[in-house]
Amino acid sequence: MIKKDIIIGILIGLTANIIGVFITATLFGNGDSFTTVIKAAIAEGFIGKLVSLGAILNLVVFFIFIKKKQDYRARGVLLITVFIAIFTFIIKF
Repeated sequence: MIKKDIIIGILIGLTANIIGVFITATLFGNGDSFTTVIKAAIAEGFIGKLVSLGAILNLVVFFIFIKKKQDYRARGVLLITVFIAIFTFIIKF
């Protein structure tokens, strides 16, 4: 049961991050399509910043799980957030 909740938290955290990246790309994309913004982010080297801004949505999901006392799902969201931070760090350097 514990592993299942952690995996659910990881999947929800990953989904929230993908949605967050989509929202961020839409807001800051100046009307361009999502794929155009992602390609420009990779070409210009700010994909790490875009992914980091997308991870802000994980904060909301994390606190929802904490409030509902679903600590293991919150732990899964925290794990994926740490993974994203390490990914961003690796991309940056």
